[in-house]
Amino acid sequence: MFIVLAFMIAGIAVGYLLRRWKMRFIHGLILTLIWLLLFLLGLEIGANESVVSQFPKFGFQAFLLATGGTLGSVLAAWLLWLIVKNKSTEE
Repeated sequence: MFIVLAFMIAGIAVGYLLRRWKMRFIHGLILTLIWLLLFLLGLEIGANESVVSQFPKFGFQAFLLATGGTLGSVLAAWLLWLIVKNKSTEE
């Protein structure tokens, strides 16, 4: 856990030092890495026989909760992105 926090703090520090540079490629890079991480997570879950064998026991309710949570998070992130993007274009 400390390693994750250390990397986050290091990223904030580097971002602070490089804040005057226009790094337009960062957004695309982050988006690509997020999609890659999601794919690898799905690959790991699909390859785990004990998890896959438990899918019928989870039930339809668990599927709906997971789908609803994911869609809600995506929608909230998208709306936040639109708000931040509109504020940055107004300035």
